[in-house]
Amino acid sequence: MATILYKEESYQIIGAAYKVFNGLGFGHPEKYYQKALEQELTNIGLPFERERFVNLEYDGLAVGKYFLDFIIRNCIVVELKVGNVLWKVPVKQVLGYLHTVNAQLAIIIIFTQKGVQYKRVVNPDYKS
Repeated sequence: MATILYKEESYQIIGAAYKVFNGLGFGHPEKYYQKALEQELTNIGLPFERERFVNLEYDGLAVGKYFLDFIIRNCIVVELKVGNVLWKVPVKQVLGYLHTVNAQLAIIIIFTQKGVQYKRVVNPDYKS
C-alpha cells in the first residue's frame, strides 16, 4: 500500500483553497487568490513562505530564476492558477520547481468557473 505524502498538510491546503473559492468565487486575478490563501494558511497555522525566489543553477552559475507561489513547511510547493488551464503546462512548471528546491511534493490548485481543481505532483528525483 502506497503512503500518501504529507496527507494532513495536503488536506489542510486543499481545504483552504476551497474556503477561498467559496468566499471569493470565480473571476479574480491570481494575486487576489494568493492573498486570500495566504490569510487562510495563516488562520489554520500552517507555516509557509509566499513568493519565494529561487535561483536555477548550472555549474555554480545562476541560469534562471523561479518565484514559487507558496512553499509550505519548506517541503510542499503550492502553485495557483486561474481559469481553465491545461494540466500539462503547470505540471511541467512545478516539476522544475520541485527539482530546483529538492522538495518532494507540489500541489497545483486551479480556480475555475466550476470550482477548485487540484493535482498533486510528486518529485520522482527527490533526494532525502
